[in-house]
Amino acid sequence: MSTPTIDESRVEEFAGRLFDTYTQSLLTFMIDIGHRTGLFDAAANGPATSAELAARAGLRERYVREWLGALTTGGVFEYDPGTGAYTLPAEHALCLSGDGSANLAPMSLISALLGTHLDELITAFREGGGVSYDRFRPRFTSVMDAMSRGFFDGQLIDGVLPLTGDLPRRLAAGIRVADIGCGTGHAANLLAAAYPASEFVGYDLGADAIDAARAEAARLGLTNVRFEVQDVAALPSDPPFDAVFAFDAIHDQADPAGVLRAIHTALAPDGVFVMFDINASSNLEDNVGNPIAPLIYSVSVLHCMTVSLAVGGAGLGTAWGRQLAGRMLDDAGFDLVSVDDVPDDPMDCLYVARKR
Repeated sequence: MSTPTIDESRVEEFAGRLFDTYTQSLLTFMIDIGHRTGLFDAAANGPATSAELAARAGLRERYVREWLGALTTGGVFEYDPGTGAYTLPAEHALCLSGDGSANLAPMSLISALLGTHLDELITAFREGGGVSYDRFRPRFTSVMDAMSRGFFDGQLIDGVLPLTGDLPRRLAAGIRVADIGCGTGHAANLLAAAYPASEFVGYDLGADAIDAARAEAARLGLTNVRFEVQDVAALPSDPPFDAVFAFDAIHDQADPAGVLRAIHTALAPDGVFVMFDINASSNLEDNVGNPIAPLIYSVSVLHCMTVSLAVGGAGLGTAWGRQLAGRMLDDAGFDLVSVDDVPDDPMDCLYVARKR
């Protein structure tokens, strides 16, 4: 066997990329810290020395100073050595602070959570099976809530629903709606508040998530929404639903095809299924060059695929893609009406399907 010719410049370039990858992975933890401690919100109020910023956030200056060193050299903050002040540029602050859908800092939380299960995952690589969903809870519940809450607040009613055809009109008139895999129920609660004439039910496997959903509904004084602990593979169908929502809930099911059939059965004859899921191709070659594809596949390995395989499921994976999603909807008895990109969310797309 001949020895391959080594291109030294290519070696150097790839080694540099590896060092950059490792650097960015650690900076993700710095963003996690900044989000959870309130440092980004404090920094968004204007330039400050490390002592001033620590005082604003109620933290220890020495830790804040070293954290600022990481994020300044990482290009997040700007530093004036003359005054000792650190500045979070307004454009960066928009992406790292506040309650809106533009705040991407909550996405950093998933890295620390998923990384804690690497030993179990490596065992699954060698022996099969997976890391069960229960192993990620209850932390998973709060992380997913943090990652999605700002988006739902900013886009669900005015950005996502207009893509669903006449569904907003029907919701205003009053219909029966389910949200499967509802998590902490924030989407269902927002829908219930916006459409008081409709009745909403949220289902999730996690009792901790359902407790949070019920508590929020009570705080908001909502009487047209309820939440139940339920495996959505056995979705109740009597009485039928006029609409079913699934927000990033299908691809990590143990039996995604069975869940889609259960949704079809649970819908009334003119029912609509709104599936918010990952925006990718089912073909690897189409995803090469997509800047978020490495994130999608990595999350699949670290969570979505493994929680399905842990219970002997299909292991569909996060990157199941538009083509396979369309085929599975068709097999379940749906007519696909539309597939649209989602405002302010490059990771997801919106499928609207009607019961055939």
